[in-house]
This record gives sequence, C-alpha cells and structure tokens, in this order.
Amino acid sequence: MKKPLMQLLVCLLVTFLVGGEALAQAKKRNAKEKLEQEEKEVTPIISPNRLIPGMINVHSIGIGIGQTFLLGDFEEHGDNKITVEGLYTYSASYSFDLLLGLHWSEHKFRDDKVKLLGSTFGIKGKIFQYDSFAPYVVGGLGFYYPKITRQLDGEATESIGKAVFGYNLGGGVDLRLNRRVVVGVLGQYHNPFDVKQDYGPDVEGSYFKLMMLVMYTF
Repeated sequence: MKKPLMQLLVCLLVTFLVGGEALAQAKKRNAKEKLEQEEKEVTPIISPNRLIPGMINVHSIGIGIGQTFLLGDFEEHGDNKITVEGLYTYSASYSFDLLLGLHWSEHKFRDDKVKLLGSTFGIKGKIFQYDSFAPYVVGGLGFYYPKITRQLDGEATESIGKAVFGYNLGGGVDLRLNRRVVVGVLGQYHNPFDVKQDYGPDVEGSYFKLMMLVMYTF
C-alpha cells in the first residue's frame, strides 16, 4: 500500500510543479502582451523614412513666386512686378526653423530703373501647429545690393553699387501636403540700409514681397 501511495504523491507533486511553471509562463506572456499593447496605444509606430508635421532635423529647398512692391525712393524709380526667390529651410526644433533666401529683380519705370539683390537670413517662429497647418512669423538680417538708375542733369545715371546690411520681417503659413511637399504663403518686408553716394542723392528705400511657396523636404 505504501508504494502506490508514494507514486501517487510523486505524480501529484510533478503535476503541481509543471502546472505552476506553465501558469507562471502564461502570466508572463500575458503581462508582456499587455505592456506591448499599451506602448502601441501611447506611442504610434512611425517609419524612420516617414516625415510628419513638426519633425526636426530635416532640410527643405524651394521656390517662391509673387509680387514685389517697391517702397520709398525705390517706388519713385521702378514699378512693381512679379519676381522669383530661392528658399532653404532647416527645422532646428519643433518651434523654430532657419530660413535662407536669395533674390534678384530689376524694376523699370520710364527711363529709370531699380535693381535689387538680396541674400537673407531669418528665423521662423511657429505661432501654433494644427495637424499639417502651421502659421508663423519670421525675422532676420541680410546682405543687400540695391542700385538705382535715375535722371541727373538730364542724363540717366546709375548709382554707385555697394553691399549693405539690412533687416527683414514678415509672416506666413505652411501647409504640408504629404511627407515631401509643403506649400504656403509668405509676406516679407526688406529694408536695406542706405547706400551713400559721392554724387547725387543716396540710395534709400525698402520693398515688400508677397509670395506663394513650394518646398521639397528631404
């Protein structure tokens, strides 16, 4: 009688140990699956190659096309016209981007002429971001090379060209169409510092650019 009883006890002990181990493994699997599910709900899985609104450390190049409005002395010697500008941005943070611009244009009015060349540096500060829509303000400095051809003593005389410092202010809005393409609108005021002249009046004036933008992000 003792031998069958011992066998029964051994079987019960083995069953208890095996069952306990299987139950522990099942609990671990359930806990791991629950944790993974919670992480998926909190943090969406994003492919490393997929760009999303507000993503940082990305570059963009593009073009702006719109109207340049001459102000001050420039307005008296040139006419407003449609111009083009090359643009580059770098997303330094979720709130601020670096904005570089390069533009050149020639504006004629009768026998007078205004030439504008500018290389600008600015910081874009996002006001807020809703989905793919982001309005912003921009401000910065730049190098300008303005020249005016005007009538002096009955002759068309071109001003002495000189590179000068200046500032720019503006604002706009970006709309991301997909992970690569961004469209938007930018209004930017440029004010080059005065260019002194040995003969005739100094070159002074400012201008405002209102542009539609298309940017490619990489």
